[in-house]
Amino acid sequence: MDAQRSGTPLDRLRGRLGAELFARVAGPDGRAVRRRIHDTPGPRWFGPDRPVRVVHGDASMFVGGLSALLVQSLHPLAMAAVAAHSGYRSDPWGRLQRTSTFLAVTTFGTAEDADAAVERVRAVHAGIRGTMADGRTYWAGDPHLLGWVHAAEADSFLRAHQAYGAHPLDADGCDGYVADMARVAEALGVEDPPRDRKALDERLRAYGPELEDTPQARAVARFLLLHPPVPLPARPAYGALAAAAVALMPARHRALIGLPAASSLETAVVRPFGRGAVRAIRWAMSDPARTG
Repeated sequence: MDAQRSGTPLDRLRGRLGAELFARVAGPDGRAVRRRIHDTPGPRWFGPDRPVRVVHGDASMFVGGLSALLVQSLHPLAMAAVAAHSGYRSDPWGRLQRTSTFLAVTTFGTAEDADAAVERVRAVHAGIRGTMADGRTYWAGDPHLLGWVHAAEADSFLRAHQAYGAHPLDADGCDGYVADMARVAEALGVEDPPRDRKALDERLRAYGPELEDTPQARAVARFLLLHPPVPLPARPAYGALAAAAVALMPARHRALIGLPAASSLETAVVRPFGRGAVRAIRWAMSDPARTG
């Protein structure tokens, strides 16, 4: 029987919250997509013991995803492509659903479905080209630009997991996660992606001279931090996630986007609230009503 209609009031609350959150993240066909991803037999890119499954299966991804978007926006060419073609303002939930489905398919789905998902993304990237106001051109399929997006994403997801994940990885696990993500990055067109955490840190620093505080980056920060597309009742929980996402950002990236440097007070306040929000999501999303 549906957990939203049976059990204790707490069970029903968890069922309702889990179903609403899952629908937001996975879309109207989320349950069917989930069944295909997890129940279709066949070889996978990653075995059940791989670190990427641990990281991408945890609620800390909500923090990592927000942090990744803020960091990625600092590359002016990447941001130009996002601003002109992604529809992050007009259809933020649709963009989230497409991204979460891609991550789920490549992490947990069959190799056949993962290959198909990558080909769809590459086809979209092939058509995204443009020219900035200062004359610089961009192409979403540019391996160098893809390398920035990948490095910022992998670093943010891993930072979030180590801070808020249910089962943080040891040093070998962190290196293993970066190596797993390199498998996806290469399929998307990234050349020589980093394969351990040290190489990932070095790669991010190498992009430093290319990063800029642009009006578009500031607009992303305002959208995500001040005017998020979430209902008013959910704003406090979202605020905790957003604050946790900002706290994860390297100091050099925070400074570029105009955010204040981290303080001991921020650490003392943000980390507990962030943990509470992530735990609440983990609790709600573990409800059986969502997985049926």
